[in-house]
Amino acid sequence: MNFNKLANTIWCSAGALALLSACDAKPKELEPKQPNIVYIMADDHAVQAISAFDHPLSKLAPTPNIDRIAKGGAMFTNSFCTNSICGPSRAVILTGKFSHVNGFMQNRGGKFDGNQPTFPKHLQKEGYETAMIGKWHLNCEPTGFDYWNVLNDQGEYYNPDFTENGVTEKKDGYVTDLITDYTINWLEEKRDKSKPFMLMMHHKAPHRNWLPAERHYNLYDTVEFPIPATYFDNYEGRRAAEEQEMNIYRDMYEGHDLKMTIAKGSDSLRYDRWPHLFKRMTDEQLATFRKAYRKKNDDFHDQNLSGKELAKWKFQRYMQDYLATIKSVDESVGRVLDYLEKQGLAENTIVVYTSDQGFYLGEHGWFDKRFMYEESFRMPLLVKYPKGIKPGTVVDELVQNVDYAPTILDFCGANVPEDMQGRSFRPLLEGEKVDDWRSSMYYHFYEHPGFHMVKRHIGVRTDRYKLIHFYNNIDTWELYDLQEDPHEMNNLYGKQGYEKLTAELKTELERLRQQYGDTDPLVTKSKIKKRKNGKKKA
Repeated sequence: MNFNKLANTIWCSAGALALLSACDAKPKELEPKQPNIVYIMADDHAVQAISAFDHPLSKLAPTPNIDRIAKGGAMFTNSFCTNSICGPSRAVILTGKFSHVNGFMQNRGGKFDGNQPTFPKHLQKEGYETAMIGKWHLNCEPTGFDYWNVLNDQGEYYNPDFTENGVTEKKDGYVTDLITDYTINWLEEKRDKSKPFMLMMHHKAPHRNWLPAERHYNLYDTVEFPIPATYFDNYEGRRAAEEQEMNIYRDMYEGHDLKMTIAKGSDSLRYDRWPHLFKRMTDEQLATFRKAYRKKNDDFHDQNLSGKELAKWKFQRYMQDYLATIKSVDESVGRVLDYLEKQGLAENTIVVYTSDQGFYLGEHGWFDKRFMYEESFRMPLLVKYPKGIKPGTVVDELVQNVDYAPTILDFCGANVPEDMQGRSFRPLLEGEKVDDWRSSMYYHFYEHPGFHMVKRHIGVRTDRYKLIHFYNNIDTWELYDLQEDPHEMNNLYGKQGYEKLTAELKTELERLRQQYGDTDPLVTKSKIKKRKNGKKKA
């Protein structure tokens, strides 16, 4: 036997089999040099409702998956918006420019100019594939995205309409789950895996009317949530706060928001301003909803509550639904994080979790946002990037949503356009000490008259103090020492001993207004300049 010939035959056969096997195998995804981006944004998700921030409320309704981003990366303790309302905040995030510059200043009558530059468009030029899935809410078709599948306007919780690259269809299911399904499907099936990607997954939840998934209807029924110390605020010395229409126990719609029925034994809801939302449900879904709420509504009728006791009950119902709605968002985040890990993408992917602004969870008796007060002004911001951010990082510097676009471009190796008004906080995430970081922030809210009747106002916040000017059909000022009065109950404006501080903050407010080019004619320069003794001119 010719052993050399036999060995050669075996070697050749083995080589041929290996070659065939290699040809048949699914090609391994090439890891791009640039990081991938997964930007996850909820709607109206308050810092108080994320357990990573250790608020007493969130301890009773934890968010373990969202917390994974904080534990594996960075948590911002002083992240704020520039204009606390949904659409305008989204426009600021996309453009890196304040509302008066990007042109979308208020939801009512506002429309985003999709022709202007945005950070997704800049990333496309850098070779990124971009996608937008979920809540868009900018009154125009998305631009700057290779793929988009978005809700119509606010969207619906059950069986919503989605518009996928221009084609609209009603989809069966719960909105948070559907957005997550479409996100993972795009990651797995639709994208070009030879390119880095930037994916925005925007949830409707937990926006009003806080309708949980069927599996979570009764999740927190037996939990007693702590009522904020300011719940029964009388708004003394704060005229704009007194004249709002966003009080839980006076202004919430008892049917639409609180799912209260007209009588014991009835499934008919009390006043429901937007009944079409419940009509989206199938007969089976509606039956499940009614069964889940029937006993607790009947128990409410048995109690025959009024006055403060009724106000407290409404707070508990609000929290039960709001936090149960967030449970699905947390599950969604877990699904996406798990997918990235299983596919070997986690190491080279920057994951951001945030909301479009803050939200009131009973503070001052309120729901909604809009005001420059802390609960509305402050945004959650968590960022995870194993290659560049040390786990457990805490960033205390003042950042705003106008900084998001330049930060993402910076991480992706793209030039930050000079006309972007934000600043990259990449050095802060990487643990650098930045001596010239901002020491104050500018704010401007425009939507009045409008829902909840929050007055137009501008303001400045430093690490300790806040000065707010309410204007247009009102001319009042408010000054707060956030160290001594974190709940903003004591308006110091015009009080003896605060003249020098007031003058300094007015000077800083005007400096920021000029820096950012905010020339709203309704905000006259004379009203911002120093007034003697902190009093109005006659």
